[in-house]
Amino acid sequence: MQRFAALYAELDASTSIRRKRDALTAYLRTASADDAAWAVYFLAGGRPRRSVPARALRAAACAAAAIPDWLFEECYQSVGDLAETIAHLLPAAQTHDTMGLAQWMHERLLPLREVPADDVASRLTAYWATLDASGRYVMNKLITGGFRVGVSRQTVTYALGAAFGIDDKRIARRMIGYTDTKVLPDARRFRALIEPVAEGDAQRDPALPYPFLLAHPLAEAPQTLGATGDWLVEWKWDGIRAQLVRRAGAAWLWSRGEELVTERFPEIVGAVASLPDGIVLDGEVLAWDHALQRPKAFGALQTRITRSALTARVLRDAPVVFVAYDLLEHDGVDQRDCTQSVRRAALESLMEAHANPHLRLSPRLQASDWDAVGALRAGARAADAEGLMLKRLAAAYGVGRVKSGPTGDWWKWKVDPYTVDAVLIYAQRGHGRRASLYTDFTFAVWSDDGGVSADGEGRRLVPFAKAYTGLTDDELAAVDAVVRKTTIEKFGPVRSVRPTLVFELGFEGVQPSPRHRSGIAVRFPRILRWRTDKSIDDADTLGTLRAMLTT
Repeated sequence: MQRFAALYAELDASTSIRRKRDALTAYLRTASADDAAWAVYFLAGGRPRRSVPARALRAAACAAAAIPDWLFEECYQSVGDLAETIAHLLPAAQTHDTMGLAQWMHERLLPLREVPADDVASRLTAYWATLDASGRYVMNKLITGGFRVGVSRQTVTYALGAAFGIDDKRIARRMIGYTDTKVLPDARRFRALIEPVAEGDAQRDPALPYPFLLAHPLAEAPQTLGATGDWLVEWKWDGIRAQLVRRAGAAWLWSRGEELVTERFPEIVGAVASLPDGIVLDGEVLAWDHALQRPKAFGALQTRITRSALTARVLRDAPVVFVAYDLLEHDGVDQRDCTQSVRRAALESLMEAHANPHLRLSPRLQASDWDAVGALRAGARAADAEGLMLKRLAAAYGVGRVKSGPTGDWWKWKVDPYTVDAVLIYAQRGHGRRASLYTDFTFAVWSDDGGVSADGEGRRLVPFAKAYTGLTDDELAAVDAVVRKTTIEKFGPVRSVRPTLVFELGFEGVQPSPRHRSGIAVRFPRILRWRTDKSIDDADTLGTLRAMLTT
């Protein structure tokens, strides 16, 4: 556990991808297969369910540290993270633990789920007493299911390839399904990841998809990409990226997060019955209005994701389609080394031969030059799209984010975000290195209904969005100082502040929402800039947001 905690501390302290990769590679080369199996699982995004409720964890920590709950709460409000608060408050370790990560998981942490409630505190106290602060922090994170570290799955894949001399693309494919919570990691599964020969690859579970190729945002002018005719132009859809797998007489639907979502979308799975075996499609799940033949807002799709049961009403109100834009396997043969143009031609033939209302082909957009492509992008919202996808016709299908070369070259050219000027009215402390600063904010716009506020003005500020990204460290420190000086009330970790600051917010979409006080829900809100040149009287209104519903 201590070795893994040391690795976590090293990864968390660095912003260099190379240093993170080197640290992880060094750990994997020397760790036992059992420990490495669990380390890869956690670092690649695996999340076993919570072992101990937060309330019980907190009570045990108060008893071990011999402090009252009110003092723990004060410390927690200052630190901002439960696991970190406990790690700092506990007395120094009594012994030095040498037990490995896998042994910790199997003999100590996983069994906590079955331990009687009366015995949990004594076990936690005994485990904490063997670890230093960094080890306790990691232990607490693993118990709560809140383990996070700034390492991408792609970094883990590269590190595995570097540590054992395996092509990282092969590692990436073997990693599919590795973080499935239904199957815990062990030495056997880890050795399968790093097996030098390809025999294990041929015996893959037929349900498994391929690693996804991801797009980079296009920041430069599209003219830098060369001739327009070298590119496939498609709409960038606002749905759930997924792979549809048809093998061995069955069908599976996988999200980009490697979550098996087959049961959530029975219409799509039923439609796959018309396809021959040995097919894997890459595409997007969209909520769809069959009468108007156009996508619905992403909010309609969320009802299919969040509902515990798919009732007839849910299926009726939020019908879905799978929009295919790539063919990764055909007749059981991997097509990813074929060029985009070859894969697209085969996909068009397949979809034409097996037409189905729940399986649709992503349309290929025609444009004579980049100015014409830009005009298409400008009309993306009218087509219920987020912008455009640009895919090099000569490129193969790569793994992860590949900017250029023989594989990759997918670019997303999104439309400019909706923007409004909004007023900061609530603030909350951040987490991790931001735990001492107020960095999570709630923003409001002016009402336009003639209401009277407490100060007698004819309008009031109505909250509509939360955001915490977009400011520099210096700006965050400056805003934090203003929050502390202008606090009106405290509601637990949240402070209400006197309205003084205006920020420009950007977001991808807007739709009506009866659940929100404003009646409006925005998608992916973030801070674009601090409008120090504006007063709160210059902020936008609910009318501004409502007008965006029709644009």
